[in-house]
Amino acid sequence: MKRWFVLLCVAAAAVGGAARANEAEVRKNMQARYPGIPVESVSRSPLPGIYEVFANGVIIYTDEKVNYVIAEGRLVDAKTRTDLTAQRLRKLQAIPFDSLPLNQAFKMVRGNGKRKVAYFADPNCGYCKKFEQELMNVADVTIHVFLFPILSADSHEKARSIWCSKDRVKAWNDWMLKAVAPSAPGNCDTPVDKLVQFGQQKGISGTPTLILADGSRVPGMLPAAELNKLLDATK
Repeated sequence: MKRWFVLLCVAAAAVGGAARANEAEVRKNMQARYPGIPVESVSRSPLPGIYEVFANGVIIYTDEKVNYVIAEGRLVDAKTRTDLTAQRLRKLQAIPFDSLPLNQAFKMVRGNGKRKVAYFADPNCGYCKKFEQELMNVADVTIHVFLFPILSADSHEKARSIWCSKDRVKAWNDWMLKAVAPSAPGNCDTPVDKLVQFGQQKGISGTPTLILADGSRVPGMLPAAELNKLLDATK
C-alpha cells in the first residue's frame, strides 16, 4: 500500500510539473507574440489544450504555442493579427450585391468607378462622417449610398431632405464633410422607410455598414488603406 501511495504521489508531481511547464511555455510564447502586453497569470482552462491567460486586464484563451487567441469572443490569428471571427461573419452575413435595392440609393463615382461598394449611413452618424473623410482617399470606386436614418427623428428628416435635393450627392457631401445642413423640403417620395425596413430584415443595426462586391458585410468605419485592400480583393 505504501509503495502505491508513493507511486501516486510521484505521478501527481509529474503531472503538476508538466502542467507548470506547459503554462510557462504559454507565458513565454504569449510574451513573444505580444511583447507589449504584460502577462499576469496563465492557467489551464476546462477545455483540453486551451489555456486561460490574464493579461492587460482581460482574459484571453489560447493554445500552448499561441498560434490563435480568443479575446472578447473573437478568434484571432496571433501571427497575422487577423480577426478570423470578423472574417467569417463577413461571409455568413453576406448580402448578394445584386439583391440590393440599388434604385433606392444614390451613387458617387470616383475615377473609373470600376470597384464598387454599398454603404448604409445615417446622416447624424459620427463614424459615417469620419468614413466620408476616409473615402476622399479612395479612387476608382462607385459608392452606392443607402440613407439609413436609425439614430433619431432628425436623422430621418435630414435623410428625406437629402433625397429630395436636386443634387443628392452635393447635399450629402455638404452635410457630411462641411456641416452644411440640407435645405430641400423633404416632402417628395423617398425610399427611406423602405430602406430602414430592408436593413432591419437583413440584420443591419448600425452605421456605417458596408456591402462589398462579393456580398460580404463589413460593419463599422474603415480607414482608406483597409478599404482599398478589401475593394481590390472583391472587385
